[in-house]
Amino acid sequence: MGKKFRKWEDFEKELNITPEQEAEIQLEMDLIEATIEARKKSNLSQRDLSKKTGIKQPAIARIESRSRSPQATTLIKLLYPMGYTIRVVPLKKEDKETVK
Repeated sequence: MGKKFRKWEDFEKELNITPEQEAEIQLEMDLIEATIEARKKSNLSQRDLSKKTGIKQPAIARIESRSRSPQATTLIKLLYPMGYTIRVVPLKKEDKETVK
């Protein structure tokens, strides 16, 4: 059996995640959350979005439950019919400092 941890901090230290990896994870979580919010604001169910995009509803469910990492092209396919897209924007000064 694997190691047992009593505190999240102990487990987190064992993972040894770099600041870049942490930023990547946070970005993915933010993108998924924004996609879910866009779907809900558009008053679409996962099934409705599936019909609009051609992406199967179970795949949308896996993305939204964060059990699968979506590719950028998949996110764009999901967002575009709802009137959204993904943009590259400059980081805020404090964000740049945490990635170094």
